[in-house]
Amino acid sequence: MRFFLLLGLLALLPQASPAQSASAVSSAPPVVSSSLRTYALRLRPGQDLRRELLAFTERQHLRAAAVLTCVGSLTVATLRLANQEGPTVYRGHFEIVSLVGTLSVNGSHLHLSVADSTGRTIGGHLLDGSLVYTTAELVLGELPELDFRREPDATFGYRELAVYPAEPAAKAPSAPKTTAPPRRKK
Repeated sequence: MRFFLLLGLLALLPQASPAQSASAVSSAPPVVSSSLRTYALRLRPGQDLRRELLAFTERQHLRAAAVLTCVGSLTVATLRLANQEGPTVYRGHFEIVSLVGTLSVNGSHLHLSVADSTGRTIGGHLLDGSLVYTTAELVLGELPELDFRREPDATFGYRELAVYPAEPAAKAPSAPKTTAPPRRKK
């Protein structure tokens, strides 16, 4: 009975024409997908969280990656807070409760949230100068079929994420073919 009632209600809904459906689809932002390759790493006491992430991105030549998870602690958290120009530096003992963002050799964008010993939580753009206290355990995901770039966005003038399919890797030039001289008979 419920099935027929649901079927009757669906029949009453307005139906989109094929032209309406096509225009709705074309106005949606493009979705690009990729497989996922993961990396796990641990940062040690005194290491700079942001600098180490960017150095790893460069060493691995990551063109499109994201922070999947991070847990750990900091003694210094250096953040650019919302709608502020410069850094704000917090000193103490902080638990990392969230680190999210995109990583690329073309530019990265990272946000960090930390909690102090009372549970007060602060967050903002992760800047250089955020120092690991005991550990920072990270899992990163690389999207090898994508290329993240930073391009100017006219809305606010910031360089924002642009997602492109990765260009196919160039094949290494093959060695020139040589012919061996004919072997002499003994």
